[in-house]
Amino acid sequence: MDALSNGRRIKCLTIVDEFTRESLDIVVDYGISGEYVSRVLDQIAQFRGLPQAIRTDQGPEFTSRALDRWAYGKGVDIKLIAAGKPTQNAFIESFNGKFRDECLNEHWFTSLAQARDVISEWRRDYNETRPQSPLGRIPPAEFAARHRLRAGDGAQQEIV
Repeated sequence: MDALSNGRRIKCLTIVDEFTRESLDIVVDYGISGEYVSRVLDQIAQFRGLPQAIRTDQGPEFTSRALDRWAYGKGVDIKLIAAGKPTQNAFIESFNGKFRDECLNEHWFTSLAQARDVISEWRRDYNETRPQSPLGRIPPAEFAARHRLRAGDGAQQEIV
């Protein structure tokens, strides 16, 4: 969550592939419901395939009937971390910390459109130019492309 210069709150939904460490999307809007999350996941699935599971906290958008219906209909397992236990989802907590420190805290957003543009550029940089030591010191997008070539498909194991 962050705020525009006029004080209006914005929410950021970060979606990251835990295996490739790719940021698949960072959705920025005034509010994000379970139906909204479902639509975003359907859009990602069009080019990445469906994950086997999604790990998330217990926010209302993730515990909604809409997201449950989507997951059940798609055969995707939702793994909710225990309330107040962010270490059960340490990778996304680390990612969100970097996102907060390097992007949200560094910019003064005057509009939703500007926030979306700046955040999109940060996500592109994170995916395409920043080497990750667990990936052999290559950027997540390059690691994912190499993995898809080896695996022969774009299916992901789990997103967070």
